[in-house]
Amino acid sequence: MHEPAVKKILYWCEHCNVPLIGRTCSCGNEAKTIALLQPYDIRPALSGDRDRIIQLLRSQYGEVPVPKVILLNKTGGYDRAELVISNGDRFGWLSFDPVTKTYSLEVAPEALPFLVQHISKGVIDLGNHIDLKAEKGRIGGKRFPLKEPVPDGQVIVTATGKYGTATVKDGYIRIKELLPVLPKVYPDPDWETVIAKNAYHLKNLERNAVRTIKRHMKDRPLVNVSFSGGKDSTAALHLAKKAGVEKAFFIDTGLEFPETIQFIREQGVEVISKGDNNFWQVIEERGPPGKDNRWCCSLLKLDPLKAYLDDIGPCVTIQGNRWYESWNRAGLEVTSQNPINPLQLNVSPIRSWRAFEVFLYLWWRKVPMNPMYEQGVERVGCYLCPAMLESEYDSIRRTHPGITARWDAFLEKWAKKRQMPDAYISWGLWRWQALPPKMRELCRNMGVFVNDDFTLAKKEKNKESVRKTRKV
Repeated sequence: MHEPAVKKILYWCEHCNVPLIGRTCSCGNEAKTIALLQPYDIRPALSGDRDRIIQLLRSQYGEVPVPKVILLNKTGGYDRAELVISNGDRFGWLSFDPVTKTYSLEVAPEALPFLVQHISKGVIDLGNHIDLKAEKGRIGGKRFPLKEPVPDGQVIVTATGKYGTATVKDGYIRIKELLPVLPKVYPDPDWETVIAKNAYHLKNLERNAVRTIKRHMKDRPLVNVSFSGGKDSTAALHLAKKAGVEKAFFIDTGLEFPETIQFIREQGVEVISKGDNNFWQVIEERGPPGKDNRWCCSLLKLDPLKAYLDDIGPCVTIQGNRWYESWNRAGLEVTSQNPINPLQLNVSPIRSWRAFEVFLYLWWRKVPMNPMYEQGVERVGCYLCPAMLESEYDSIRRTHPGITARWDAFLEKWAKKRQMPDAYISWGLWRWQALPPKMRELCRNMGVFVNDDFTLAKKEKNKESVRKTRKV
């Protein structure tokens, strides 16, 4: 598939210390560029994300200040793995280990000019452990034994007036790089300032999106908005209203967060019942849906949608789909005929927006949002969706035990019936029928056996694999 013209960089005004949608800041300065990682989608760190970053950073390095404006660039990993961007550069890496159920924050060297003047712990003076005079040349990239016990994990190191980052493991320290670091003080703007500096670009985004909707809203006899309760459809709904679209609908799967249902009703959107489909009966035969087997979408979304369209007839539907959400949507055109429901012509006015633009736009226009985002949930949908990260589900187990208990009980029953190992549930491996390369790598590293067809092996085979591993 031909790759669309996605933005692979982030603009940043160094003078105002704010991220930008376009190349120029309202202050008149040209922006620097920051290379992003695939899939190039960036979003603001909201209160749940920011609180986690603060907790991890301060537990490692003391009561350091944390910038108000932080962006997260999702990238590949076993589960949640994001590049943290702040102060116009890479700040660190936030990741979740699905095995230990713990988060970690690895500070990037680019963050040291900001941090070194504030850190009060987690710093190792290499002179106390290494004979620096005996070491000739660079020590970056080398591994040394420690003379005193130091907890495993990332540390900041210093020697001869230089600083760097390193990793401690089993009594050894591996130094990544040691460089001169000049402490630097940065402006600390808030998100209101970011919005103000991007107002010109936001007006252009809005103007173009409304124009797109008006151009196509009369292509069919009726026009409506497909609303999911997420940020993207919230932006699409607001833009559609500006274009004169009055009707919106939401298909209730029966598996939504209570906050989502309340939010949707507050918007005055028509709620379409999931009809006669009974998800809880179907899974007893088919098992849990997976990322590679999304049968639940047909049952809970597409079939009710078809019934709804049969009632109302041909229509134009404004939707919030974006290029950056998935590879399947990366080639999305402005208009697309629904292949399953030919009565529907879909229009995607924000297809080129990143999550960054979506959040800024909603804040700029003071449009209410689903409160689940502030709780650290990136993708708002069905609470048991296989597309959800294990880190997110681990969090909602604590915040929403009333709705997750039934799903966990089913998974336990299904795993027992299929003789699946503990990792099937505890690591979230139920999300795939055939495990992708990254999860096969995790299983291999942890001694969990995977069949030749990439399905997870039964418990007895895993026990045999563990016994062989121990003998070796």
